[in-house]
Amino acid sequence: MLKPRDKKPLKPATLMVHGGTTRSGFGETSEALFLTQGFVYPTAEAAESRFNGDEPGFIYSRYANPTNRMFEERMMALEGAEDARGTASGMAAVAAAIQCQVKAGDHIVAARALFGSCRYVVETVMARCGVDCTLIDGRDLDQWQKAVRPNTKVFFMETPTNPTLEVIDIAAVAEIAHAAGATLVVDNVFATPIHQKPLDLGADVVVYSATKHIDGQGRCLGGVILSSKDWIDENLHQFYRHTGPALSPFNAWTLLKGLETLPLRVVAQTAAAATVADRLAERSEISRVLYPHREDHPDYAIAKRQMAAGSTLVAFGIAGGKAAAFRFLNALEIILISNNLGDAKSLVTHPATTTHKNLSAEAQAELGIDDGLIRLSLGLEDVEDLWDDIEAALSAV
Repeated sequence: MLKPRDKKPLKPATLMVHGGTTRSGFGETSEALFLTQGFVYPTAEAAESRFNGDEPGFIYSRYANPTNRMFEERMMALEGAEDARGTASGMAAVAAAIQCQVKAGDHIVAARALFGSCRYVVETVMARCGVDCTLIDGRDLDQWQKAVRPNTKVFFMETPTNPTLEVIDIAAVAEIAHAAGATLVVDNVFATPIHQKPLDLGADVVVYSATKHIDGQGRCLGGVILSSKDWIDENLHQFYRHTGPALSPFNAWTLLKGLETLPLRVVAQTAAAATVADRLAERSEISRVLYPHREDHPDYAIAKRQMAAGSTLVAFGIAGGKAAAFRFLNALEIILISNNLGDAKSLVTHPATTTHKNLSAEAQAELGIDDGLIRLSLGLEDVEDLWDDIEAALSAV
């Protein structure tokens, strides 16, 4: 554990190496991996006391685990959150963060530009539980305001959005949510905790798919929910214990290793993304380029205000539709076709036929997803090698 300091706060790179570490009696350098289901109590009285909450300690790894807690505390240090719970996947984090605070008869307002599985949760799963959802254009603040009902309990958004990288004004939406007595949940995966701090901007809850940048090397699934201690205690704690979306301790240990290099990786990937976005914009084969910190991005002013950098993804259109987009994808040699993102390897996907294929044609058009749209996640390869690969693939278009 880091020693208390009276000096200035530690920087993210330092926190990601040391934050949350708890050493066993062996004094190990690397965090210990506790592969255990349960824990032993010295006496029956101690077991009773721990179950009553009178005595601190672990009870069962579905509830909490020492390795998981180190991951949660390191994420808390990075995000500036009071408490957190690791989950088995990013979608487990999204589903639990929403479902734990609503009941039949409640209402959710969500930005319509969401990952397909997120839309399924708010539109379909919640409807089966008797919870209504209104989808709106998240960039239009009037639509957030007009969608509010007396029974509105949750606002939900991702920003930048998947896959068209729309940027939503977190601070402004938080004001509307709080005036309505609702909780704002923000999926911060695309921005990463390095480039955007939703809690500082007024959000109540932040969720991540730790599968993406936090692991960053394609090894495991994971997620995390971060908020105030009061919100966790009052909403998530019992839901989490009894429904079981817990993170595997092995995956938590892997994610701890990923966090050690997160600042280095994200900064390098962001620099590559900015370079590639600028070069794509000069190519005649490209119909549009979407990158939050380019001045031609529709939400550039908001992105500059709430994001420290444009992050690691670029969306762009290939002139010629699906056939041309597929020719481009199939001609790539270094960049891999995959629906994941945030990896050390550069990954590219065609959203209309993969991540957002289950949306209707009307819903895809509403979100700006056409047959020529490509989503590119920049990795850690040399950017000149990546550009050579892209340039050669463009010649196939």
